[in-house]
Amino acid sequence: MNLIKTIINLVNSILWEKNILVVLLIGMSIYATYRTRFMQVRLLKEMFKVLKGDDSEVEGITSLEAFYLGTACRVGAGNIAGVVAAISIGGPGSLFWMWMVALLGASTSFVESVLAVIYREKTENGTYKGGTPWIIKNRLNKKWLGIAYAAASLLCYAGVIQVMSNSVTESVVGAYKLNPKLIGAVLTLLVSLAIFTKGKKDTIVVTLNKIVPVMAFTYLAVVLYILITNITGIPGVITKIFSAAFGIKEFAGGALGGVIMQGVRRGLFSNEAGSGNGNYAAALADVDDPVKQGMVQSLSVFVDTLIICSATAFVILLADSTALEGTSGMVLFQEALRNHIGWIGIPFTVVILFFFSFSTILGVTFYGKNALSFISEKSKYSFIYNLIVVIMVYVGAIQQNFFVWSLADFGLGIMTVINILTISPLVGEAIVYLEKYEKRKKTIVKSNT
Repeated sequence: MNLIKTIINLVNSILWEKNILVVLLIGMSIYATYRTRFMQVRLLKEMFKVLKGDDSEVEGITSLEAFYLGTACRVGAGNIAGVVAAISIGGPGSLFWMWMVALLGASTSFVESVLAVIYREKTENGTYKGGTPWIIKNRLNKKWLGIAYAAASLLCYAGVIQVMSNSVTESVVGAYKLNPKLIGAVLTLLVSLAIFTKGKKDTIVVTLNKIVPVMAFTYLAVVLYILITNITGIPGVITKIFSAAFGIKEFAGGALGGVIMQGVRRGLFSNEAGSGNGNYAAALADVDDPVKQGMVQSLSVFVDTLIICSATAFVILLADSTALEGTSGMVLFQEALRNHIGWIGIPFTVVILFFFSFSTILGVTFYGKNALSFISEKSKYSFIYNLIVVIMVYVGAIQQNFFVWSLADFGLGIMTVINILTISPLVGEAIVYLEKYEKRKKTIVKSNT
């Protein structure tokens, strides 16, 4: 056991602390942006059109449902805690670099999602299954590497589930001093209902289809109120963000590198573009063109970082700095909200963090089921997996297990390395589909004029 821990810590140190993953992800995002000719900017309007397309005839998972599924996994407690950490350590300038990472990373998400749709497989009941393991198997003919990726996925999700579960407990207990076992039991019950209930469509997808838009719009509505009531302070905050991002003071103090790195790392690991996580969702969408789902997943990256993360940052940066003195982490965010909307800021933080974490637990559970199905399609393993998820939710709620948490970093790191090495030589294939799609759209426009 000690040897396993040593190996995992060593790998995490190399990939994360030495910034190997940052270099890989940034390099991939710049390359994908260049090859797609900034599709994330050129086709932004088209992304929204595709997202709200007519899905009435779709029997499987729609593009919108795949969008919610992908967004559920990207948008989690990290959109609050991660942003708080970035600003606390790197200052307001780190937000600018998070924006830049999202802008570039959207093209990576597009490429990997297009490939996921191209190389997915159709099941006996007419739905789809796919993701990075299937790209590796069906395109590269290296099933063993696909199994390695799927196994890394399961390790990652095991850690994520416990982190999210503990985030819920910590928030509720911190605010109301309730028994962690009680909170864990309630959360475990809700997760159990979502993953064990049978229905025409997967109940996880149905649940997320209801939760994600409500939690996102509720959070953004409160933030919009804060922005309106602090409208005179917005220009100053924006100035602060840009001046700190390129600031002479930070440069002279040798802190500019830290500002950039905090923004880059938090941005990359918030939107997850390049890790292949979103491929599990993209491959399931019942769409007639891979490019459409690629655009939907790109939009999910924008929602995660440019909207949700920015909302968190502005809540903090617009708050009275004296009210935040001596605070950090979730307490800092809670106090910032209380500064803006009064006492209700504390319960609101608890509720929104619960839904962010709950949706992430369900999302990665669904992803894990897909990863497991690549390794083995025996139904008994799927049932055992669901039981393990339920146990991890409860255990994670009542105690912090830092070794299990390190598995999330380890799994995500391995996934990212394998995914980048897989998709980077195949970018050209995604470009072929993109060019055909754009050519077809131009033809339709000409015929209608």
